[in-house]
Amino acid sequence: MEPPTKPRRLRCSVQNYDWGILGAESTVARLYSKNSASEIVPDKSYAELWMGTHPSGPSFTAEEAEPPKPLKGLVSENPGLLGEKVVERWGTDLPFLFKVLSVAKALSIQAHPDKELAKVLHEAWPEVYKDSNHKPEMAVALTEFEALCGFVGVEIDGMDILITYDLGIWKVDEIWIFTLNELKTVLNSVPEFVELIGHEDANKFLHVNEDDGDDKTKTILQKIFTKLMSASKDEYSVLVSKMKARLDAENKVRTLTEKEHLALRLEKMYPSDIGVLSSFFFNYVKLKPGEALYLGANEPHAYLSGECIECMATSDNVVRAGLTPKFRDVKTLCSMLTYKQGFPEILRGIPLDSYTKRYTPPFDEFEVDRCVLPEGESVVFPAVPGPSLFIVVSGEGHLKTDNSVGEDKITEGHVFFVPAETEIGVTAASGADSTNDAPGNLQGHEDDLYLHTKTAPKTVAE
Repeated sequence: MEPPTKPRRLRCSVQNYDWGILGAESTVARLYSKNSASEIVPDKSYAELWMGTHPSGPSFTAEEAEPPKPLKGLVSENPGLLGEKVVERWGTDLPFLFKVLSVAKALSIQAHPDKELAKVLHEAWPEVYKDSNHKPEMAVALTEFEALCGFVGVEIDGMDILITYDLGIWKVDEIWIFTLNELKTVLNSVPEFVELIGHEDANKFLHVNEDDGDDKTKTILQKIFTKLMSASKDEYSVLVSKMKARLDAENKVRTLTEKEHLALRLEKMYPSDIGVLSSFFFNYVKLKPGEALYLGANEPHAYLSGECIECMATSDNVVRAGLTPKFRDVKTLCSMLTYKQGFPEILRGIPLDSYTKRYTPPFDEFEVDRCVLPEGESVVFPAVPGPSLFIVVSGEGHLKTDNSVGEDKITEGHVFFVPAETEIGVTAASGADSTNDAPGNLQGHEDDLYLHTKTAPKTVAE
């Protein structure tokens, strides 16, 4: 017999990776502390809060009237909670994993495999690649958020959209784009690259033009990137040190570019690492709070700093090759990448009502809603034919379902699993009732109720 289709409070898992933000400065620490009723350790890093069923960080029910139960067990034993269409396509498990990230130090240069490659990697190295699923993902910024994402372009089209010009650089909505072919500019302005990959391969790339087509460009790009990433530690460590000395000297006589400043920052975090050099190959993305970035399979990226909500298919497969003390699978990474070039799409959300925006990436497993609810205001999240997860990032209020008699109080750190076909109403507390002490940079006003919801998979909801 199916249990009542009521939201279930969840007790969630935390990951204390060394790149996380320390102590109470971390949103992950604050949310986990309130979610688990635990103390924050001041000198401990709090990197990720996991909400879902993945075995590396499972969630458990946290209802006062019943013993804790793994969320995975709850939904597998009661598949009706997921919805018929979700079960038909993804089986008796959540098709997504929901996270909060607090990033103080750059994460590795990495990519996530597609389903076919994930199966191969899991079978060959199950101790490294712990599941056979793909991992498309999306990050919605809670604070200003920096990332490297995808290869910079060889050619830049659509110059008519550029609106300001200064010192050879065009500016669009605070995203800086070099007017020259940026990858060629890298080879011309970073002599350490040419020293490492050789003049012959550098010249081949410098002579690529738009008439050569994407296939030839990608082939040459793959060759020089693979040669760079495959260099021995003795080779690249000398060149990273040489680049640092050159930029430190040039900084005294000219203004360094953003990418050059970034390379110096990364070198302080990861001295003599090949990732410092390879960072010039990638787009440098800066998200404002409320903006989102999505990442498909086989696309290189690295989160650099800031805090975000992240949603992905249920997987923890990561292929790494730089800026990390962990296992580096350079051969796999260089062979799996798509080598597409160009600046990634930035999502700003589609308004659903006065307080809620929806972020829909080009993946089937998930989409994310962001709701900033002023004190005393209410919003309804309609019933959908798939499961949802809710997290209260800051503020407090009340939650009511379409089939409940009373209301449940909700406050920051609360996480709920909401079964399929369940309507949710949320009301933010009034100023007199609110005791919110969240940092003001996570929402518009300190008394706002700020929450994120993972909604039903969009192919189910349509």
